[in-house]
Amino acid sequence: MLTLLFDGVAYGMLLFVLAVGLAVTLGLMNFINLAHGAFAMAGGYTTVLLMNKMGVPFLATLPIAFIVSAAAGALLERTLYRPMYAKPHLDQVLFSIGLVFMTVAAVDYFIGSQQQIMQLPSYLKGRLDLGAASEYIGIGKYRLFIIVVCALLTIVLQTVLSRSRFGSRLRAAVDDPRVASGLGIDVNRVFLLTFAVGSGLAGLGGALGAEILGLDPTFPLKFMIYFLIVVSVGGTTTITGPLLAALLLGIADVAGKYYVPKLGAFIVYALMILILVWRPQGLFGRGATK
Repeated sequence: MLTLLFDGVAYGMLLFVLAVGLAVTLGLMNFINLAHGAFAMAGGYTTVLLMNKMGVPFLATLPIAFIVSAAAGALLERTLYRPMYAKPHLDQVLFSIGLVFMTVAAVDYFIGSQQQIMQLPSYLKGRLDLGAASEYIGIGKYRLFIIVVCALLTIVLQTVLSRSRFGSRLRAAVDDPRVASGLGIDVNRVFLLTFAVGSGLAGLGGALGAEILGLDPTFPLKFMIYFLIVVSVGGTTTITGPLLAALLLGIADVAGKYYVPKLGAFIVYALMILILVWRPQGLFGRGATK
């Protein structure tokens, strides 16, 4: 039981890092980017190709995956996404879904449709066995590594958004771009940095999750629904909401597949429906004001 709980927490933390960029762009920038998973896939492929083709150590590939995905996000924000900010949400959805299918086709053409294999370094393989036989818990070394890295990222992100000058400028730019510009805030630059960091976090999550989640050209399509569940159930007004939603999703998914494997993801979707019926605005979302 404790082992399943630990694996579920690790899975949930990984989903949070993958989805938090979408939560930020949707909640703070009011932009629906369903192509968010493409940046995660870019980070995953960056790590796998650097390790398999060039022999780069795993830990060294993680910051590179972040930088590559962040650079791709910054480039697309300047060229494609920025004109879409003022468009209706339906236009944003159709536009970003189109990007997803273009990305899937491009990766399949240039790299191939086969599942990518990533060999973890020896010090991240295996499990740590703790406790007596009656209360045994097996902790996967790599899952422990994921929990530690994702927890540190969560603390840094929460601090930046809630206590830093950049976080204040971002909230001001979202609330009223004209007033923010009049106060000397470069709104376009703030949005560019926000989008780039969100894309970079997705890429880092894709690099960390390549070994657990699997990696192939359909990655953005397979996990799009999970990103949306994290954002919709957790709400988009805080970081705490998506974090809690990701943990609930991770634990429910791991436990459901272990105890009732025939039901598949039914438990996850049932839990999502119950939460949204109870709180349509999400766990930590603000209710609509009259």
